Amino acid sequence: MAQQESRQPPQHQDSRPGHQAPMDPQPSETRPGYRGSGKLRDKVALITGGDSGIGRAIAVLYAREGAKVGILYLNEDEDARETRRLVEAEGQPCTILSGDVGQEETCRKAVESMIGEHGRIDILINNAAEQHPQTSIEDITAEQLERTFRTNIFGQFFMVKAALPHMNEGACIVNTTSVTAYKGSPELLDYSATKGAIVAFTRSLSMALADRGIRVNAVAPGPIWTPLIPSTFDEEKVESFGGNVPMKRAGQPDEVAPCFVFLASDDSSYMSGQVLHPNGGTVVNG
Repeated sequence: MAQQESRQPPQHQDSRPGHQAPMDPQPSETRPGYRGSGKLRDKVALITGGDSGIGRAIAVLYAREGAKVGILYLNEDEDARETRRLVEAEGQPCTILSGDVGQEETCRKAVESMIGEHGRIDILINNAAEQHPQTSIEDITAEQLERTFRTNIFGQFFMVKAALPHMNEGACIVNTTSVTAYKGSPELLDYSATKGAIVAFTRSLSMALADRGIRVNAVAPGPIWTPLIPSTFDEEKVESFGGNVPMKRAGQPDEVAPCFVFLASDDSSYMSGQVLHPNGGTVVNG
């Protein structure tokens, strides 16, 4: 059967990185039918950008696989409380922590909170990101450029720096990059540049930590239906979002989260420095 094109109703949010409650339809994040098998039993995971979208879907599946979860988010308190509810419904605790991941002190405090509760971090997920479309590089201000880099790549450096002293052999780090790192995006120059930096960071960090027995990998999603989309694009682009990939639809957060389960579990024990590509069928190099 041919893949059917799927569209979202036109919609837009004025605040970034967006809120989940107003989205229509709601993203799918709990992956009905997915049965946990203890792949992450008793692991401690800290997820940035965990209040909604891909981060929430990761948190839910990690809990289903037996992990204790902490999420760091900017200011979307209602969304974060819902993530905590969903994680607790899976029988696991969920620590919610707010703050700007682009500030090193925020990252340090988030790690300290998790260590205070659980004593260690086994899995670090660097997922928080933002984007600001512009039609020309001439429209990208210095303030926007710094903001995008601070959230998307500085935050990953800060989180790793803070968490690493508390990560033992067998721990792992998974970074969220993007299909734009491989195929580019003319309206997301600064965003795609940060995502390319994340690929290089992942590969370099994997080599730097190999002797410590800590694996580092990444996931490069394609167009995924998250709050970032209606808070970033206008109504017309939201309506057609995801229609330009071979599968002709946007993906759902819970179609991406299993990649993060795989990379955090022993199933991927011989993988480091690699990138997985849940992107609706777009073929990319690397």
